[in-house]
Amino acid sequence: MDDATFGEQLAPNGDAGLPWSSSVTVTMRVNGQPRAATVNPRVTLLDWLREDSGLSGAKKGCNEGACGTCTVLVDGKRMNSCLTLVVQCDGCEVTTVEGLAASDGTLHPVQRAFIEHDAFQCGYCTPGQIVSAVACIAEGHATDEASVREWMSGNLCRCSCYPQIAAAVLDAAGAAGDKR
Repeated sequence: MDDATFGEQLAPNGDAGLPWSSSVTVTMRVNGQPRAATVNPRVTLLDWLREDSGLSGAKKGCNEGACGTCTVLVDGKRMNSCLTLVVQCDGCEVTTVEGLAASDGTLHPVQRAFIEHDAFQCGYCTPGQIVSAVACIAEGHATDEASVREWMSGNLCRCSCYPQIAAAVLDAAGAAGDKR
C-alpha cells in the first residue's frame, strides 16, 4: 500500500476509521440504578466508573488485573474492572463497593466484619477486598480459612492484613448463614 492509499483510509482526526474509533451506547444497572452512556469502546469499566460515573470506590492500582483494587461485581461475579471494557457490561448489573450498603446506610455484613476485625490499615485495597469477599461468600467459598485465603489471593494488601481479612470473611459468612 502506498502512502497516498494509506492516507485516504485515515479519518480526518487521524484514526484509521476502525470500529474502535466510534462511540457506542450501553445500558446497564449500576448499584441498582439504570444507566445509559455513550462511550468510546476502548474505555475500561474502571475508568468509566471513576471518571464518568463519580464512583471512586474501585481503585486503579496496577491497571493490569494483578492487584484486585478495582474489583467489582458484574452480574454477581467478581471482575477486575481495569481489564473489563464498559461495552462488555451492556445489559449487565454492575455492583461497586458503594452499592453494597443498604439505602438507609446500614452497612453490608462484610463491611461491618471488616471494621470489627480491623481488616484494613491504609484502606487502599479495602473496596476491592470487600467486593471479592462478598463474591467469596455468595459463591460458597467461605468454608474455612484456607479456602478464603485462596479465593482472596487475587486481592493484594500491602499492609499485610491477610489474617484479619480472612477472619472478617469467615465472620461475615457465618453471620449471613452461608458458612458451610
